Amino acid sequence: MSTELYLPRGSAADGSYALDVGPERAGWAHSALRVVELEPGGTHTFTSAGSEWIVLPLRGGCTVRTEGHEFQLLGRDSVFAGVSDFAYVPRDARVQIASGAGGRFALAGAKCERRLPARYGPAPEVPVERRGSGTCERHVRNFASADAFDCDKLIAVEVVTPGGNWSSYPPHKHDEDRPGEESRLEEIYYFEIDGPGGFGYQRVSPSREGGADVLAEVRSGDAVLVPDGWHGPSIAQPGHDMYYLNVMAGPGATREWRICFHPDHTEGYR
Repeated sequence: MSTELYLPRGSAADGSYALDVGPERAGWAHSALRVVELEPGGTHTFTSAGSEWIVLPLRGGCTVRTEGHEFQLLGRDSVFAGVSDFAYVPRDARVQIASGAGGRFALAGAKCERRLPARYGPAPEVPVERRGSGTCERHVRNFASADAFDCDKLIAVEVVTPGGNWSSYPPHKHDEDRPGEESRLEEIYYFEIDGPGGFGYQRVSPSREGGADVLAEVRSGDAVLVPDGWHGPSIAQPGHDMYYLNVMAGPGATREWRICFHPDHTEGYR
C-alpha cells in the first residue's frame, strides 16, 4: 500500500483545514479538496486563486459570500441524511463561509481557465441515481457531474453505499486520453462511515507498471488519491453505510467523465 495515496484522518490537515489536498500535495496538476470545520458562529475566508470551487455542506448549514452574492445553504444533519444544496464560486474571488450553528464543509476544487459566475445549487435539482443491483447497489448524487452542473473543469459527485455492499465496481479507470472512450481525470475519494467504529475498504490497482496501488481500511475523515489505475471496489462494512465524495478534474479540452471497465471483472456483472 502506498502511504502517499492513502491519507488517514488528520494526516493532511493544514491550518484551518482538517483535510487540505491540492495539486502540490497530491503531486498532480488539477484536482483539490479541502474540509473545514467551523465552531458555532465561526467563519472562514479564502481566496479562490486559479481554481473554481464548490462549497458543499457535509454537516450543518452556512452562508457563503462572494462576488457581491450571499448564498444561504441549508445544508444537512449529516452526509447520510440526504442531498445538500451547495454554492459555486469562481476563480480569482474572495470567499467567506460563516456558520451560526457550526458544521463541517467540503471545498471541492479544480484548476481552471474560464471564470464562470457564482451560483447557488438547490438540493431538489441534484439528480440522484441508483446504480448497480443487489450487493453492488449504491446511490449516486450527481450534484456537479459533467451533465448536471456547469463548471469549467471540476466534476464532483457523492456516493452512498449501503452496509455490506460494494461500489466503484466493476473496477474502472480514467487515466488515458482516448477521445470518445476514456478521459484523463485525477480523482480524490473522501470518506465518512455511518455509526461509531465503522470502516470500509478501498482498492486501487495498477493499470500500468509502477502505477497506483492501494488497499486501505478507511474510516471517517480519511481520503484516497487516485492519480491513475483501476479503482474499486469500495466496500462498506455490514451494518455501516459508507459515504464518499469524489472530486475529479483533468487536462482535457472537454469536461467529461468517460471510463474504461477492468476486462477481468465485467463478465456476468452487467
